[in-house]
Amino acid sequence: MRNEWLRWIGTGAAMLLIAPAALPQKSKNESGYDRAARATVLHEANVYVAADANSQRLSMVAPGHEVVVVERSSPWVKVFANTDVQEDPEDKPEFGDDAAPTPSSGWIRDKGVVGPTTAEGDVILYGAAANLEDAATKPNAPKDAAMEAHLLYRRVSDYFPQSTLAPEAAWRSADIRWRLEKRDISTLPSAKEQDANLRPRIFEGEMKKIIKNYPGSKYAAMAAFEMLDNKLCGDWQGLPKCPEMEAGLYEKYAHQFPDGPRTAEALYNAVYREATVVTMYAVQEDRKKADDAAAKTQSFAAEVKAKFPQTDFAARAVSIAFKVKQGIAIYGNDRD
Repeated sequence: MRNEWLRWIGTGAAMLLIAPAALPQKSKNESGYDRAARATVLHEANVYVAADANSQRLSMVAPGHEVVVVERSSPWVKVFANTDVQEDPEDKPEFGDDAAPTPSSGWIRDKGVVGPTTAEGDVILYGAAANLEDAATKPNAPKDAAMEAHLLYRRVSDYFPQSTLAPEAAWRSADIRWRLEKRDISTLPSAKEQDANLRPRIFEGEMKKIIKNYPGSKYAAMAAFEMLDNKLCGDWQGLPKCPEMEAGLYEKYAHQFPDGPRTAEALYNAVYREATVVTMYAVQEDRKKADDAAAKTQSFAAEVKAKFPQTDFAARAVSIAFKVKQGIAIYGNDRD
């Protein structure tokens, strides 16, 4: 279910590529907001100038965005809304967005407001995020479901850092943002550039936080794997330089995270890339380099088979290694 990202549609994905409007940057500790006063909403909440639905509507708070509770007057809550547009500097992507919501003070109905003091708030937020994440994979998905899931997962780890759900929520939040940006960048002409430096980089701030906050965990290993995307070539252009470099990246990753949940995949990726290098050097009639790449292909295939024998990646790697040994081209046309 979580792999159906390419079916997501709507403007919500594109909004993750851009930063909040230019506002004075303050850390949460410097903002003056009491942590207990911070909250988010589970549904779209209109912000009114007074505690009256007939009063002027000032703005709207979407699920996952923050408010600061100033006062309660049942059934209304006075809030300073959309305060999260003032993100921490390390959370800020490269590009600005003049359309980001402006913080505003007003009243919202006291419905679906969840903060650090809400009973079972971590479970409530996580469940709401998971529901939105599931909705985002469906045909005709709500346009902002993915981004709202990203934000709600983030609130779990922000508001309830000691919760058993916090590590998974932090990872899911970062992963959603990563996949959305990766998809959007892949539609740009620069995505086909051989040099990764010639295309926009996927924002790494949240992935780096995962590695920092959960060192040695499976989440850190998965974050490190995702971040390899920023180093990969857009198009190999039939030349061995890129797959050789990428095979080295995956080999290094596999040895850095020998027991990680993506290590078998990393080793398989190294197998495939070395196998393509064999074909490329064979076309160039450079037998020595082709033989060296063939030896690496066999070595990586043996490693993934030995360490992860029950995975599809092991079987796939062995199949590719067999083809290389048989002299069958892996890259391009393999017909004789």
